[in-house]
Amino acid sequence: MKILTGNDLKTGEVIWWTGTDWSLHVNDAVDVGDKADEIAAREEALRRVNVPYAVDATTDGQGVRPSHIKERIRALGPTVRPDLTLKPADPAAGNWVI
Repeated sequence: MKILTGNDLKTGEVIWWTGTDWSLHVNDAVDVGDKADEIAAREEALRRVNVPYAVDATTDGQGVRPSHIKERIRALGPTVRPDLTLKPADPAAGNWVI
């Protein structure tokens, strides 16, 4: 089973593809199968989500769960903070601090 996740552009929260929209609840995620890349590219181009990617998942008695620890950690909270901005350390220099 493959599900899609990304970060909400406005809040930075982790969101999950429901088949028609995005949800804050992983249990709303649907299996996207081999259409993962197509859906992710479309949703990112529409600026509805930041950095969408496919996650291998399983279903158990508690609902949908990402299969790997990396995706489980990501499911716990935001990985992108929309309040972060890129600012030069010294505006006169070409050096940037990220």
